[in-house]
Amino acid sequence: QVQLVESGGGLVQPGGSLRLSCAASGSTKSIYRMAWYRQAPGKQRELVAVILGISGSSTNYADSVKGRFTISRDNAKNTVYLQMNTLKPEDTAVYYCNAENVGAPRGGYWGQGTQVTVSS
Repeated sequence: QVQLVESGGGLVQPGGSLRLSCAASGSTKSIYRMAWYRQAPGKQRELVAVILGISGSSTNYADSVKGRFTISRDNAKNTVYLQMNTLKPEDTAVYYCNAENVGAPRGGYWGQGTQVTVSS
């Protein structure tokens, strides 16, 4: 199994920045996909960013965050990051880390989430 723990959330003013971290442990070597999702109150969970492959060179972003957010990974630390710049109030949500590997349960593994609040 894979355990995921998110950190780095908090309260930030519009235009500010935060960096979220997702530390993976357990059977991490077989992970082929990691992603960040978010869920705002009363809304469905949505995909924010995804990173694929061992090299982590293949990434994709939701249109709403493209150009502002960057997903990256540190294989040595088994950690993925989400650098969030120029934050907007509509970015307010609980952010979840997700990982998939061969044999993972349906939907992959999930972290507990970290709250990001963008407000003045």
